[in-house]
Parts: sequence; C-alpha cells; structure tokens
Amino acid sequence: MDEISLGVPEPLLDRLPEEDDAAAADMQEAVGGWEQQLNRVLEESEDEREAASRVLEAVDRFEERYQTYDELVPELRAWGQSPIYAIAWRTLYADVVAQLYEHDELGEHLEQERNVRLVEDGIRLQDL
Repeated sequence: MDEISLGVPEPLLDRLPEEDDAAAADMQEAVGGWEQQLNRVLEESEDEREAASRVLEAVDRFEERYQTYDELVPELRAWGQSPIYAIAWRTLYADVVAQLYEHDELGEHLEQERNVRLVEDGIRLQDL
C-alpha cells in the first residue's frame, strides 16, 4: 500500500483566532504524528487486510474523539465559552477520517474491513 499523506486543511487554520498560533502548530504537529504512526502501521503489517484493520482502529478512535468534541460544543456555549477550538478539533478529526477514506488503495480496504466487522458483529448479536 502507498504511504499515507495527511494534512490540516487551510480553511480550518484560517478560522482559528489570528492571535493564537499555538493551536495551528498543535494541529499540524498532531497530524504529522498520526501520519507517521499510520505509515508505520502500513510498513509493519503483514498484508493489506491487517493494515486496513489496524488503520480502521485509528479511524474508530478519531471518530470517538470527533464525537467527544461535538458533545463539548453546546456545553461550552451553555457556559458562555467560545467553542472555536472544540469546533476546530472536531472538524480536524472529521477531515482526517475523510482523507484516509480518500486514499487510493486504503479507502477501499477500509470499507471492506468495516463491512466485515459489521457482518461479524451482526452474526454475534443474532446468536445471543
């Protein structure tokens, strides 16, 4: 499988407050670290199915974090706080997941692995 290349979308960085460069740097550093970890997973995996399975675990974590930030936004608003950073991180997680699915070879394997898991979970639930 080809190497994964991830990035922080420029429009997302443009929405951050101008006086705070630390958030943009944190996001770029985080995405760079994820990219390295995911590429290491691809290198260490014995086959494409194992690679897709391990990357899908990361996708699941990104989706959980997305959900956490999504739930935080109304809470911050209720307390009179600006949710701009929660919205930015939520958007970043969603974009990274989209980038992984858009990756040529990987996206197809992720879909297949997700479908396999759905079928396996469905069979287990029916057997109860």
